Amino acid sequence: MVERVPYDEFSMFHENAAEYGIAYAGPPTVSREAIPMGDGRNMSALKWGTSEPQLVFIHGGAQNAHTWDTVALALNVPVLCIDLPGHGHSDSAAPFDPAAAPLQQNAADVARVITALAPNATAVIGMSLGGLTTIALARDYPQLVRKMVLVDITPGVNQDKTKQITDFVNGPATFPSFEDLLKRTIEFNPTRTVESLRRGILHNALQVEDGSWVWRYRREGAPPLPEMKAAVNEGEKKPSTAVLWDAIQHYGKPLMFVRGMRKQSVVSDEDEAELRKRASSVRVEHVQEAGHSVQGDTPLELAALIQDFIKN
Repeated sequence: MVERVPYDEFSMFHENAAEYGIAYAGPPTVSREAIPMGDGRNMSALKWGTSEPQLVFIHGGAQNAHTWDTVALALNVPVLCIDLPGHGHSDSAAPFDPAAAPLQQNAADVARVITALAPNATAVIGMSLGGLTTIALARDYPQLVRKMVLVDITPGVNQDKTKQITDFVNGPATFPSFEDLLKRTIEFNPTRTVESLRRGILHNALQVEDGSWVWRYRREGAPPLPEMKAAVNEGEKKPSTAVLWDAIQHYGKPLMFVRGMRKQSVVSDEDEAELRKRASSVRVEHVQEAGHSVQGDTPLELAALIQDFIKN
């Protein structure tokens, strides 16, 4: 008989709070929302609070909306955390449109969600793939991005910088047991506690009928940053994410960049310099004890930075 591992996505918030010393007066009000895309697909999101969300969060590749749980608890304001297409509880992306880049398609789906649930949000916060999606969102739907926070990502990202992440994501598709999946995840995330990784796996993986485990995100042969395939531009190979530098340059609204300073970061000094060049008024914050996943490594510090940014 297969032993089932119990899972209730709303049952672990007290663990997040206890691990980081956040005051906890009982379960927060969090609902799972489904937003139709008009083509038979649904996008999914977590809505924190009972009033209209003040902030929107977009996770990275191979993650899901629960990656922001501790940050949301620390902020203690209404927020919306979106599952990107093919991640978490969202349906897969629409069939590829050769006339539209993947990030453009991501941005269009996210725009529908924000328009439906958080049209007046003060800021959009995006990490990794979510950050690139946020830049595309600001370019294509500027009315929805009044302030922008990029977490350990710039358009300068490339395959070399994300090799460790890509190798992990493209690793085994199935695991015989939860313990096997946890072991591999611990090896990849040396900066995280076992407790936080266990929660993360429960949110980001599924136990199938035979008792084995698979990731929730749809791999479908895509890297965690779908536009990092080389694009030929004026005879040179450049990552196609580079087109987003112009979007940053023309954004013209408050922008904060939060960079993890441990080796797991995918941002180089050259990327940061280019960001400062393109957006001279950008607020740059270095988080010394964080790698790429700043929200996972140092959620309280990230929450404090976001709180200060939206107030000023």
